[in-house]
Amino acid sequence: MASFDLIVATVDRVDELERLLASLERQTHRAFRVLVVDQNPDDRVERILHEHERLGLKSLRAERGLSRARNAALPHVHADVLAFPDDDCVYPDDLLARVAQRFDADPTLDGLTGREVDAHTISSPSWARDAATLTRDNLWNRAISFTIFLRASLVARVGSFDERLGLGAESPWCSGEEIDYLVRALDTGARIEYDPEIVVVHREQTRARATLRAIGAREGASLGYILRKHRYPLRTVGRMLLRPVGGALLAFARRDRARVAFHLSTLGGRLRGYRRAATAS
Repeated sequence: MASFDLIVATVDRVDELERLLASLERQTHRAFRVLVVDQNPDDRVERILHEHERLGLKSLRAERGLSRARNAALPHVHADVLAFPDDDCVYPDDLLARVAQRFDADPTLDGLTGREVDAHTISSPSWARDAATLTRDNLWNRAISFTIFLRASLVARVGSFDERLGLGAESPWCSGEEIDYLVRALDTGARIEYDPEIVVVHREQTRARATLRAIGAREGASLGYILRKHRYPLRTVGRMLLRPVGGALLAFARRDRARVAFHLSTLGGRLRGYRRAATAS
């Protein structure tokens, strides 16, 4: 069955990383290796890594930046399939077994994406519930980095992550690196399937209003950048600008001021990201 290299970028988290590694210990499919890219300024995760060394851990170092971390790990991979679990997610016990079966059953499959769920196996309503082949137009609610599995041969074609995107990037576009990567993969002719039955657990965090606004602006700017970078048609750009408007109106009707502010900051971020992308290339 397919082997896996799991690239885990970690910074500031210890207990969460331990939970991820514990879930990997429980995997029923054992043909995998964990490449931990430590971006901490100290050795806070060394004890955790030592306790889970039977996982075949490879410890690497990189400067802060999610895309930088993944790029630092890419030269060290040699498995059939790559995945990018967040340091605060949890893999269900049979996840790798199920993904390996999909790749083994279909040699023409280049990639597979799944769905995010919380500890109660509940997903945000924004997630698509129908299986689909990814396209440039439908991938927006069918992928997030820790649910993506790609054949190493596809990664070799696509190359490195855009270091202007992702948490820790020295730019206004601190998310969206995985969407950018998938668009580039699809542009090579890759066939990537979305299966909503493939799930990864990621804890939902309660956000303060100011934090929600910051997230909306950050993620909005990244999406705007991606739309401009990949020359999406104006009809798609317009649709992406209308969505947060609709979200703000719905939140206003519900008297949810925090969500109104979130959607409006998302709209502003998308506009700024789209405009600034024109001068970034």
